[in-house]
Amino acid sequence: MAHIPLIHGPDGSKLSKRHGALGVDAYRAMGYLPAAMRNYLVRLGWAHGDQEIFTTEEMIAAFDLPAIGRSPARFDFAKLESLNGHYIRTGNDADLIAALEQLLPHIAGGAELAGKLTPALRVKLATAMPGLKERAKTLVELFEASRFLWASRPLELNDQAKVLLTPEAQAEIAALLPELQAIPTWNAAAIEAVIRGYAERAGLKLGAVAQPLRAALTGRTTSPPIFDVLEVLGADESLARLHDQVPAKP
Repeated sequence: MAHIPLIHGPDGSKLSKRHGALGVDAYRAMGYLPAAMRNYLVRLGWAHGDQEIFTTEEMIAAFDLPAIGRSPARFDFAKLESLNGHYIRTGNDADLIAALEQLLPHIAGGAELAGKLTPALRVKLATAMPGLKERAKTLVELFEASRFLWASRPLELNDQAKVLLTPEAQAEIAALLPELQAIPTWNAAAIEAVIRGYAERAGLKLGAVAQPLRAALTGRTTSPPIFDVLEVLGADESLARLHDQVPAKP
């Protein structure tokens, strides 16, 4: 009979509740994709050459009991997270949106997005997904990264974003607003041309303009490329968010 190895925690002791989540529901709430979880679990104590990533069909075809190791396998959350990130980055955008929607009942704040998932927001999510998924290692991170798409005005700024929006930065946004408002066709290429042109005339590096814009538009200091953010939010929402961050003239 083949020896089935135990699964140990990162510290080498038998995996137990003190090491963290054990049930499938817990891993779902942590934002792990089923395919990534299957892939990770099948590699615990079993090897197939140097191959690390398997489709479910490949697992079924390749798995054999003699290849199971005899030593206990250690559950490595960092490796699971890295593998899950690969599945997110390479995942079908529509499938990721469906997985994100299935996650919402199980995470804090999920009900807010669930209540806003209109057809229009689904289109925005689909448009933004290529940029959003590049930075996400879990569906929870994908949820947080998408927050700027469905957040209500005025945006709640995190501490880093508040630091960026100095009076000088707000003045730059105010000066740029008329040029953005004059864009006839609102798309990333036209927006980029306007922002780059403004930065050059003002003698500023692009980042000195883009980062305050990112803070004002997303409430954070990280996001997909700023020109893509402006495009996916649309002219009306983008301009309204920028106006929110410009102090009213006395």
